[in-house]
Amino acid sequence: MKPMYRTNHKVKVQAPDNAEAATETPAATKKTPEAKPETVAPDASVEQLQRLQAERDALFDRLARQQAEFDNFRKRSQKEQAEFREYAIADAVKAFLQVMDNLDLALKAPTAGQEGELRKGVELIRNQMEDALTRLGVTAIPAEGAVFDPRVHEAVEMVDTDKAEDHRILSELQRGYRLKDRMLRPAMVRVARNPKSH
Repeated sequence: MKPMYRTNHKVKVQAPDNAEAATETPAATKKTPEAKPETVAPDASVEQLQRLQAERDALFDRLARQQAEFDNFRKRSQKEQAEFREYAIADAVKAFLQVMDNLDLALKAPTAGQEGELRKGVELIRNQMEDALTRLGVTAIPAEGAVFDPRVHEAVEMVDTDKAEDHRILSELQRGYRLKDRMLRPAMVRVARNPKSH
């Protein structure tokens, strides 16, 4: 027990030496424990990481495939549109080929006297028509004198002759035409059959 002193009718208690330390706030003296990270089993975190990486890789793979499919679709669509534009005129051009045939027949007919002027007019119209078709990409298939090619020629008649090579086209009955690389119609031809070459 601590000694008491009497002064002016008041009792004074002497404080111990370490009393000042006891009066300090507890928060200042106590250290708060640090929050410890949750401990996860090492195997579980590795498995979770591997699962997430596999999922990421699968999503990247799927994205790459979808991008490739979209690129292929876009290229295919562009090609189809280009082909459609190129060959959309094919049906219209086929109608004009009959007009060309009739002009060619008119030019083959014999003329006399004043019909010469008419012939010149028909030739002029035919040349204008041929120029217009050429601008659209239409070209005539070479026939007379060429070797018969079943891809572009249609044999109407085989003629036995020793004056021409075998399978050589003697004459063209109807001209064939192409629109760029697409055949509009084959050339109708008479083809030589040389008995000496057999």
